[in-house]
Amino acid sequence: MASNHNSGGQPRKRWTWVAAGVIVAAALFPIFSGKGTLRVRTTTVERTPIRSLVTTNGKIEPVLNFEAHAPIATTVKRLLVKEGEHVHKGQLLLQLDDADIRSQAARAHSQITAAAADQSALTTGGTREEVLTLDAQLTKAHSALDVARRSLDSLRRLQQQGAASAGEVKQAEDALQRAQADVTLLEQKKKARYSQPEAAKVQAQGAEARAAYDAAQDALLHSNIRAPFDGTVYSVPVKQGAFVQAGDLLLQEADLSQVLVRAFIDEPDIGRLAPGQKTEITWDAVPGRIWNATVNSVPSTVRLRGARNVGEATCKVDNRDLRLLPNINVSVTITTAEHNSVLTVQRDAIRIDDTKPYVYELVDNKLKRREVEIALQNLTSVEIASGLKEKAVLALSAQDSKPLYDGAPVKVVP
Repeated sequence: MASNHNSGGQPRKRWTWVAAGVIVAAALFPIFSGKGTLRVRTTTVERTPIRSLVTTNGKIEPVLNFEAHAPIATTVKRLLVKEGEHVHKGQLLLQLDDADIRSQAARAHSQITAAAADQSALTTGGTREEVLTLDAQLTKAHSALDVARRSLDSLRRLQQQGAASAGEVKQAEDALQRAQADVTLLEQKKKARYSQPEAAKVQAQGAEARAAYDAAQDALLHSNIRAPFDGTVYSVPVKQGAFVQAGDLLLQEADLSQVLVRAFIDEPDIGRLAPGQKTEITWDAVPGRIWNATVNSVPSTVRLRGARNVGEATCKVDNRDLRLLPNINVSVTITTAEHNSVLTVQRDAIRIDDTKPYVYELVDNKLKRREVEIALQNLTSVEIASGLKEKAVLALSAQDSKPLYDGAPVKVVP
């Protein structure tokens, strides 16, 4: 009896193990074959607005700006403003020590006077004393010429009568020639006292004197720095009593009620820009604040800035509350295109195969591959031009990084 019982139990045990193996194999087959139910995350096609954006950095600059520089090497005599102070047109901001400049102006004025006298002498043939002396010498020379001429005539008559020798006549002729030469020289001196090089020198000295005087007057004018317009003094790099060299920056003033944003656009994005596009400016120092503007000018060339090839786009920003300061770095977002109430989907749902975009739509708990046409896109969303309907559910990715494929059964997970 015991033997029969044992022989009947062995087949049942074998069939039990076989059945268990089949169940385990059936459970593990989808995992190892990759063709089981995929657990996927999903997104939905929705009708929303979408914007195509260019996001970059920029710098704030004054639109109306004034810089004062030292005209000569001198000291700061008085400093009447401080950084951040609002000033009015014509207000005195800074004074330089102008003693040396006034001395230069006086010397230049003396040189102008001397040059004018030389110019007058050049025109009249010399100073009054020189002219009177020359006239007297010319009168005397004419008298001597008349005497020499009469003396020669007398000697020639006497020679004909045998009362004068040929030698006496020759001496008289020589005396007449000398007298004539003296008259000719004095007349030439009166007509053209100065040579052409001398005249050019006098004219050059006059021009140099006038230029020196004008420079001194300009330096005097810029020794008292006044505000050219209502604005804010935003930079004063000098102190009262400090010595400055010619050309050193003394102060900067700007009308900060409107500022310029210079945005640095990476080369691939330049072709997307156009004047009038909406622009948003933010500054980390004022969280949550957005300044709105429009593109005023697009890049006309590309320059190397650090490791980037960029073009410079500009826009003007209303800054009546004076929160944006010159030279600060800001973030710039330019809307290059915008569509309202269009079908959009999360960017991760789009796949590319042979340059054709497609998605996996969930239909009856299975994946259905659909080719789509896309329009605008940004970093997070894509506009669907055709191929899908609103509220369509699309697969994003499967758990455990399993690949998606057409017809795969799926289960949606959060």
